[in-house]
Amino acid sequence: MDFLLLLKALLLGIVEGLTEFLPISSTGHLIIAGSLLDYTNQQSKVFEIVVQLGAILAVCWHYRVRIGALARGLFTRPAERRFAGLLVIGFLPSAALGVLLHGIIKTYLFNPLTVALALVVGGFLILWIERGQRQPRLSSMEEMRWPDALKVGFAQALAMFPGVSRSGATIMGGMCFGLSRQAATEYSFFLAIPTMFAATFYDVLKNWEWLRLEDLPVFAIGFVAAFLSGLLAVKALLRFVAHHTFVAFAWYRIVFGGIVLLAALAGGITWQVG
Repeated sequence: MDFLLLLKALLLGIVEGLTEFLPISSTGHLIIAGSLLDYTNQQSKVFEIVVQLGAILAVCWHYRVRIGALARGLFTRPAERRFAGLLVIGFLPSAALGVLLHGIIKTYLFNPLTVALALVVGGFLILWIERGQRQPRLSSMEEMRWPDALKVGFAQALAMFPGVSRSGATIMGGMCFGLSRQAATEYSFFLAIPTMFAATFYDVLKNWEWLRLEDLPVFAIGFVAAFLSGLLAVKALLRFVAHHTFVAFAWYRIVFGGIVLLAALAGGITWQVG
């Protein structure tokens, strides 16, 4: 097995895990990092599915006690059924629009230039939202009602445009619709579970013929790296939002996206987009 390829898998797995749950766009970072590392072949498309699965399982592991309680009480406790219903409602907009637009988005929008633009625009939107932030109406995600979940679900659907950031869209959307920063962040994590599992399953079906046994070492390294770094990112973000705004992430998006834009426009980098 090519050592350089294994190293690329390790680095890209870490990129996925660290960025999946931060409001900075994991898809955008994977596209850009993959281009810089010259890893944009068909294998890389399946690799992205595998590392995304590792990141999802990191959230499942972090919230394993809450998820276990939800599963046990689904048929016996009204509160658990209600919360499960909120997750289903929040998931529906992305599910419906994803099926309709998945092919178009993958074909025309997955490139570093569109990602860079989305990073910059999203950064300014976060600054605008944080500047206008008022006293939250809901202090916990359990206080949400179905209209709140539906509105956050539509916000999440905006993240189908690569570079927007699924977590950024749901957290900022939740804050705009009255959730506290902590509640919006936690709901974003829980909403990621059905959304990302569905997206992963759909992508596996579309790329089934490219799953090869000889690629297992590459996928395994990326999976483990994404799981471990994702676990760190989830814990770190929950600690961060308890005492800070998302302004730092906004400026990161603007600076990083601006550098990518300038490099692309100046011809300093030749992007390899698969």
